[in-house]
Amino acid sequence: MEIINWKELLYPYAQTVDELLLKFRSLDKECRQLGIYSPIDSVTGRLKRPASILEKAGRKQISPDRIEEEIEDIAGIRILCQFVEDIPKVIEMVRKRKDMTVIEERDYITNTKPSGYRSYHMIIRYPLFTALGEKTVPAEIQIRTNAMNFWATAEHSLRYKYSGNIPQELQDRLKNCAEAAFHLDTEMATIREEITNAQRLNEIKNNLVANILENIQNLYFVAKLDDMNDIKKEYIRLWNGDDMEALKEFNEKLNIMAEMYRV
Repeated sequence: MEIINWKELLYPYAQTVDELLLKFRSLDKECRQLGIYSPIDSVTGRLKRPASILEKAGRKQISPDRIEEEIEDIAGIRILCQFVEDIPKVIEMVRKRKDMTVIEERDYITNTKPSGYRSYHMIIRYPLFTALGEKTVPAEIQIRTNAMNFWATAEHSLRYKYSGNIPQELQDRLKNCAEAAFHLDTEMATIREEITNAQRLNEIKNNLVANILENIQNLYFVAKLDDMNDIKKEYIRLWNGDDMEALKEFNEKLNIMAEMYRV
């Protein structure tokens, strides 16, 4: 049996994980510092252990001298998102990068595994520049939500505990939990959209009110006292009514009055 020099074999993969972590964490940091919404919540990396590599090679009948050519997930990073709709944004980020090449995509979110597992996997080729020259290293990028990751981590631990033979009753419970986690993701996305819409409307209202108050302040010095009393009463009534269209009409009315008084 061929003896594998694991230190020599794994070093390029370890370096690839380090560089990918740096790149995607830097991308997330840049978005946050520029005030741009970042679909990346966190990024972690991992390197397959020799035992896991040999187990996979044996299961897939891969000879030791073909491990580097045929096992594509020795190096891997995991990008976690807060919301399901952030996943396509991260996928597009990876596709557009010029410093790596996507060679395969596996959508386990649309095509959920029978166990309930959900995640989006991308296999890439990454050009690594080493002391011995350039080497193209395969790596896997997993993209999922925090809820999906919580489930996958628990399922992985149970699979390890039961040596891959999880009791059927527990498998059924895990699948129900996977559906509950996905329902939570979907519900949170809906809530997020409602919050975003409310924030947008609140911003519009604040700008509108600022314009109204500016007009009232300008009119105070030139308009008749009776007119100003009526304006104040109408403004309070409209503010309490929280009617955006009515506030817009009121602001237009003030604009016309300001023009009449040449304010």
